Amino acid sequence: MLDPQSLVAINNLRARSLRWAPLPLRLITGYGFLMHGLAKLQKGPSHFVDIVHAIGTPFPHLMAWLTIGVEIGCGLAVLLGAFVTLASIPMAAVLIVAIVTVHLPFGFTSIKLMAVTPAGPQFGPPGYETDLLYLACLAGLVLGGPGPLALTRRFEWKLP
Repeated sequence: MLDPQSLVAINNLRARSLRWAPLPLRLITGYGFLMHGLAKLQKGPSHFVDIVHAIGTPFPHLMAWLTIGVEIGCGLAVLLGAFVTLASIPMAAVLIVAIVTVHLPFGFTSIKLMAVTPAGPQFGPPGYETDLLYLACLAGLVLGGPGPLALTRRFEWKLP
């Protein structure tokens, strides 16, 4: 059993460390979105336009480029901690559209190990689990703020 003085010290340490909680959420979410957008550019945007067209999205060329722009631009903003609440809106929209148009039919689980072959593991289509995790991270950042080392801190107006 801990004495009361130790409990106070532990609670004080926890209170001081809570401000750092948003940092890993911000870094992982921002980096993940940024990498997804850059991967679409690297594979060739026309390939992603074809995918967007195949799932029946109206204006596939425009929507593909908007998605790439959101993933890169908003992902970078969240990674740097700039305008996190504003950037979270289009990011959440991209995730919700991905859940409804792509992942929902495949269920919850994102990793479906189908077989292990000499060439390596083979996976089935991903479910919506990862998209929900990203949405939870964005909700945490909107509710709790971007945390320390955020670029937004440089732009905050100081009230007298």
